[in-house]
Amino acid sequence: MQYQIVGDTLPAVICTLDTKETLITENGAMAWMTPNMRMETTSNGGLGKAIGRAFSGERMFQNRYTAEGGPGQIAFASSLPGCIRAFTLTPGKELIVQKKGFLASEVGVTLSVFFQKKFGAGLFGGEGFIMQRLSGSGVVFVEFDGYVVEYTLQPGQQMVVDTGYLAAMDATCQMDIQQVPGIKNALLGGEGLFNTVITGPGKVYLQTMPINQLASSIQPYIYTGR
Repeated sequence: MQYQIVGDTLPAVICTLDTKETLITENGAMAWMTPNMRMETTSNGGLGKAIGRAFSGERMFQNRYTAEGGPGQIAFASSLPGCIRAFTLTPGKELIVQKKGFLASEVGVTLSVFFQKKFGAGLFGGEGFIMQRLSGSGVVFVEFDGYVVEYTLQPGQQMVVDTGYLAAMDATCQMDIQQVPGIKNALLGGEGLFNTVITGPGKVYLQTMPINQLASSIQPYIYTGR
């Protein structure tokens, strides 16, 4: 497979497949494709895995697109202003991403649910109690909100992140929550009651415009009259 990520704030990834090569995606993610791309809707691992994907923010069923009779091309577009990143996974190198971050992947990649070890980290950490774990072997395309800033944390090094700004992290990183110090800071500071604390080692990917921030920014301009 060859691919090209195009566009700035509203990107798409265009993939060129050889005959019989297959990509997996959440249904509804395909933007355009050549006529020889055959689609098959599947639970991709059975009912248990389908339910797990539903918990992680994806739909229960996925689509498999296979090039038939020659090379084929298929494109997947972002659903919000942001960016698309490609990651190459290998056994033992897993990625934890925000809910609904998965866009498409090669067939060797597995999408499963990731539960926070501590309930508080999931409840208040900004990413919900459940995230997505991407594992296996192959290329996976992940959708982020806004621009992405990367940090490489050394063992024990930490980064404090506001709600929703954590887009992804290596599975070697640990996540916890930290209460904003001081009652006045927590109640009047406008930053909420808790922050997410990421501890290395591993890479952390932070996004500049999480969907919850985007929604709160445009909400005052939405007409709600009847």
